[in-house]
Amino acid sequence: MNNDNICALATPIGGAIGIVRVSGPEAISITNSIFSKDISLAKPNTVHYGEIIDKEGSTIDDVLVSVYRAPHSYTGEDSAEISCHGSAYILNKVVHTLIDAGCRQAEPGEYTKRAYLNGKMDLSQAEAVADLVSATNRASHKMALSQLKGHFSSELSILRDQLLKITSLLELELDFSDHEELEFADRSELMQLAKKIHERITLLAKSFETGNALKKGIPVAIIGKTNVGKSTLLNQLLHEDKAIVSDIHGTTRDVIEDTTEINGITFRFIDTAGIRQTEDKVEQLGIERTFKKIDEATIILWLIDSIPSSDEIENIKERCADKNLIIIINKIDNNNSATDIINQLTTIASDLQHIEISAKLGTNISQLSQLEQALYAAANIPEINENSVIVTSARHYEALTRANESITRVIDAMEADLSGDLISEDLRICLEQLSEITGGQITPNEVLGNIFQHFCIGK
Repeated sequence: MNNDNICALATPIGGAIGIVRVSGPEAISITNSIFSKDISLAKPNTVHYGEIIDKEGSTIDDVLVSVYRAPHSYTGEDSAEISCHGSAYILNKVVHTLIDAGCRQAEPGEYTKRAYLNGKMDLSQAEAVADLVSATNRASHKMALSQLKGHFSSELSILRDQLLKITSLLELELDFSDHEELEFADRSELMQLAKKIHERITLLAKSFETGNALKKGIPVAIIGKTNVGKSTLLNQLLHEDKAIVSDIHGTTRDVIEDTTEINGITFRFIDTAGIRQTEDKVEQLGIERTFKKIDEATIILWLIDSIPSSDEIENIKERCADKNLIIIINKIDNNNSATDIINQLTTIASDLQHIEISAKLGTNISQLSQLEQALYAAANIPEINENSVIVTSARHYEALTRANESITRVIDAMEADLSGDLISEDLRICLEQLSEITGGQITPNEVLGNIFQHFCIGK
């Protein structure tokens, strides 16, 4: 890592207050050179009022300067934060003045990168910073906060220590391979520990499906025949006129998507083209996209307003076999009873969940309570809190998957009573994959240190 002094805006332009962040070995002295008061000897974690002066000696703005000294700062370096008025002119002028005084413009993510390189956080925590900034709902905020606080890192650290224990014991045997009667590692105990590690890695990897859905929004496809009220329902769910509503069949010819939050979780609603036989090539393309969105969706809202045909039921049954299907019987203002429709649908499932509404009049969805509860239940999301450990990064998931393959080979090797050197190699691979997540590295010295800690070799 270079030791350049960097500066950049830490807040968007246009607010009442803007913050310019400075970091590096000379961050305080550079800030001091453009500040009207002497902060060269200022105590750490103090705030000072004064003016920023440009190189011509003119005042740019009245500001507050916060002083942080290494290692007690975000980056682990000497740092200063200049709080000034949020006009674009003032903020840009302050940045340019800092550059003239010896800073350079920071690269994207460079502050967090320096925090990682200076040991203020591991790699998974650094990635959580970006997730926290981009969090759009309560669930994604809690997941990012949990990862930033190090709960995921702690889980990995426990697994890492357990793997090191196995590796150390096996490598200790290899060091005394000329004494065949010595066996430091109880194979049955190691097998139990390896299976426990395998189980935990599997659970972490499986949580990625939930984490990814919460991060991107749970996809919900609204399907049905043309003119059944899909676009009207979408507008009701989004509380805005997102989709064009018309009595003309085939109005929606492309997929329309938007999101809304229910109980702290983002749902991504997809209004699809009406499914019907048509000669219109453009409408046919829209219907083909509808089928693709059904495949991608986690939850299907099947909107119907009359008894569906046997072919339609079979089509939905085939395409939605592994989906959470919610039947919505629309236009109950025109249809006094939905019993006949439900009886016809028992061929799909005897306990189908259904809701009766009038999307046009807002009956049963004016408060969205019934449908929202059904959607939230269908999502089957576990309770998320700041201590929850849920994988949200594809990179982490891939590393966990590779680690799981390695620990599986370890278990298979121990069951086959293979030699310790073969088992040890797969253990090292598993350790490397887990360390890749946090940015750590397993070294021979660390394994050796673990041996010395638990055993007296000289004895």
